[in-house]
Amino acid sequence: MIRLLRQKLAPYSRQLTFVLALLLVQAVANLYLPTLNADIINNGVLKGDTNYILRVGGIMLGVTVLFAIASIIAVYWGAKIAMSFGRDIRGALFRKVESFSQAEVNHFGTPSLITRTTNDVQQVQMVVLMMVTVIISAPITAIGGIVLALRLDVPLSGVILAAVPVMGIFIGLVVRKAVPLFRAMQVKIDRINQVTRETLSGVRVIRAFDRTGYEERRFDEANVDLTQTTLRVTRMFALMIPTLTAILNLSMVAVMWFGSLRVANHGMQMGDLTAFLQYVMQILFAVVMATIMFVMVPRAAASSERIQQVLETEPTITDPGSPATGVPARGVVEFEDVEFRYPGAEEPVLTGITFTAQPGETTAIVGSTGSGKSTLINLIPRFYDVTAGSVRVDGVDVRQMERQNLWRRLGLVPQKAFLFSGTVASNLRQGNDDATDDELWRLLGIAQGREFVAEMTDQLEAPITQGGANVSGGQRQRLAIARALARRPQVFIFDDSFSALDFRTDALLRSALKRETADATVIIVAQRVGTIMHADRIIVLENGTIAGTGTHEELLATSDTYREIVASQLGEEHAS
Repeated sequence: MIRLLRQKLAPYSRQLTFVLALLLVQAVANLYLPTLNADIINNGVLKGDTNYILRVGGIMLGVTVLFAIASIIAVYWGAKIAMSFGRDIRGALFRKVESFSQAEVNHFGTPSLITRTTNDVQQVQMVVLMMVTVIISAPITAIGGIVLALRLDVPLSGVILAAVPVMGIFIGLVVRKAVPLFRAMQVKIDRINQVTRETLSGVRVIRAFDRTGYEERRFDEANVDLTQTTLRVTRMFALMIPTLTAILNLSMVAVMWFGSLRVANHGMQMGDLTAFLQYVMQILFAVVMATIMFVMVPRAAASSERIQQVLETEPTITDPGSPATGVPARGVVEFEDVEFRYPGAEEPVLTGITFTAQPGETTAIVGSTGSGKSTLINLIPRFYDVTAGSVRVDGVDVRQMERQNLWRRLGLVPQKAFLFSGTVASNLRQGNDDATDDELWRLLGIAQGREFVAEMTDQLEAPITQGGANVSGGQRQRLAIARALARRPQVFIFDDSFSALDFRTDALLRSALKRETADATVIIVAQRVGTIMHADRIIVLENGTIAGTGTHEELLATSDTYREIVASQLGEEHAS
């Protein structure tokens, strides 16, 4: 946690110095008040000097006002620093996650990344806030109080020397046991987040298969697990404040007992005893405040470790040090003896993949479920990097291109069409910020989405909820296709993007697309043979290898795998 604080608080060193100066003023003023109070009692009250009481009382009032002003300004700037720190950490995490490849995202998991960006940052942010308002002032007050108490009466200060170590030992034991539990709590929060996300995302499936009771039990298990761990920590800290309060009160009793004996024996004055009591209160109260802080530190330490893990993870896919420049955008995609295996996998998903997709041609990829179709497509935009061979776009290995330069050449419609919260227009302009309304309507016409958008109340300004939950699956796919068309790329990649469309809409869409993408390279992954049977080249995948390449007619004559796919979908008469 110290490394994280040192790195991210460095830009605020001047503000922290200013807050430290204010806290020093606050501590000095707070420590000076008991001395003034002792002077009033010793030299004013006991001697009946009213003028002295009023004069020193006026000084005390001024010191109190200075104390209040310093406290208000210190809290204001402390809160500002803490909130800025939290903002910076969240921004750093978001930018880091954006740079991750799919492998890093899968490694941490989406629920965990969300928890680290929200809950974990909040834990560390609260510690920073407490640090600049409590942790810094508590040692100043405690050390200053000990020095002034020793100056007043050394023998009586033995009470402080006995109480503080007892408090420290007790706090250390509690914190030592709490740190592992706080680490476990953050993992269990991840689990709650994961179960909740799965339940909300899959609520239709859960209801359709009557799994509501099972999901409730699954959530209860995660919830009870987190609750039990939290209760263990809470019970531990529940003993802390009463125990420290008891030590504080016993210390005060001891000071009053031994102090009264010294006053009776003329070893110290009444005003000095009053000041000594106030110093003891300040010292032990500073320890108690620091203890409250220590309640938060273990959890924040666990959170900072989780944040640091993300920030220190280097993406496996990065831009090259010397990227290729001046590469003309033609749209040629080449796979040369490509092999790919997922991290930690024993067997490759793809092996020996070699083909070329040319501009003006449609290359279709078909195969059974699990044959590696989507994995192959994901290698083109470098969502993953090949483990052997190469993928080239316009004659350059994609690993030698800046990713932004690569992505500008591609228009991808993913297997799961995703829409962002906003409007129809804002989603389509994800592909091209400068697209006019007329251009958007034209693209919707090509994607066969013009009719249903026109029926919406606000048409292009109709609201779209997160993920496109307020439109159907087919409508989402058509809007995603229109978004890709708006980009005007050299390479169009359709990853099973027509699966939610009926046959009529599918045919109309493919016909319109053929005219719009006549000069571009089109790569289509499809489950339905009817979608790809007119492609210029069809690649048949089986168990991660190419089982056949050619046109529909050529594959019917040469590929058993393709004939089986055609027969299963269109019937035996079409496979012969």
